[in-house]
Amino acid sequence: MFLELEDIGKSFGDKPVLRGVSLAAAAGEIVALLGPSGCGKTTLLRIIAGLETPDHGRVQLLSQDMTDMPVHRRDFGFVFQDYALFPHKNVAQNVAFGLRMQNLPKPAIEQRVAQVLALVGLAGFGERPIHELSGGEQQRVALARSLAPAPRLLLLDEPLGALDRALREQLMLELRRILKSAGEMLGRPEGITAVYVTHDQAEAFAIADRVAVMNAGQLEQVGTPQELYGRPATPFVARFLGMENIVEGTAVAPDRVQTVIGDLVVTRVTPGKSVTLLLRPEAARIVADSETAVNPITATLQEVSFRGRYQIITVTAADVVLKFEMDTAVNLPMPGTAVQLALAAESIIPL
Repeated sequence: MFLELEDIGKSFGDKPVLRGVSLAAAAGEIVALLGPSGCGKTTLLRIIAGLETPDHGRVQLLSQDMTDMPVHRRDFGFVFQDYALFPHKNVAQNVAFGLRMQNLPKPAIEQRVAQVLALVGLAGFGERPIHELSGGEQQRVALARSLAPAPRLLLLDEPLGALDRALREQLMLELRRILKSAGEMLGRPEGITAVYVTHDQAEAFAIADRVAVMNAGQLEQVGTPQELYGRPATPFVARFLGMENIVEGTAVAPDRVQTVIGDLVVTRVTPGKSVTLLLRPEAARIVADSETAVNPITATLQEVSFRGRYQIITVTAADVVLKFEMDTAVNLPMPGTAVQLALAAESIIPL
């Protein structure tokens, strides 16, 4: 592996912030650290950067122990939420800063600056003063500056956090494209390896190859965006990804779980064991009372929220509040009305 974190632990005073975190990234891979505020993701990034020292554990790059290596010797690039640009320098001078620190000849610096500005969509912006740029343009300059020296590893801490939602949506896809296409131009044919910190699920899913979900200083689950969304490993991961329908039950057969909302047919469980079930947002459809359906439940419609291409319905069944997504073409009764739902067995996930 290119980057390896082994059993990283860190406390501030008597408060544990990281508890035995182990994680690896392959060369050219983008790994996102995703989790709520205070979960330890930024502290982990700072330990990788060398800005913090772990209480125990190791940081290795290409099997070399980097744990106690000074920041300036690691050859890492950094992109932060506040950009940290030099206001008295123009765009080209900001981007060239790291190249000048490498004592490269002027023609090589000018060529590289032009290359990375074109890469981030700012060709021709070299002479612009920083104060004349929009927030999105400043963030592109910050990214270009961090990429220009061809760092061995790029570390990004909430880099889109200061931008409005529309601009963030635009830059998410562009940022992945930039990182994936930068390697060959910068002399790193394996690609740019990056660790990306965010609290935003959509951002992590759009940018990263793999996502590490963190909670209270520990890793809850690591996988591709498709793996995490398709099969969350824990109730925390499910809820953090916006899937709120968690129901407890007891497995009474290899394919059946007894719950307060009814006996549910599922894919596979161990009889006699307590089971936590995730009912995915797309699990439900409305059926007629006379229809024979798998996993029928009787519920009361509480609320309907229109979201454009779909609508979210909130129902209660046996005092359990559940939320499901349905096509806007589905005709729904008035709130307060009883509805019959059927839950797709393949959309019920044992956690």
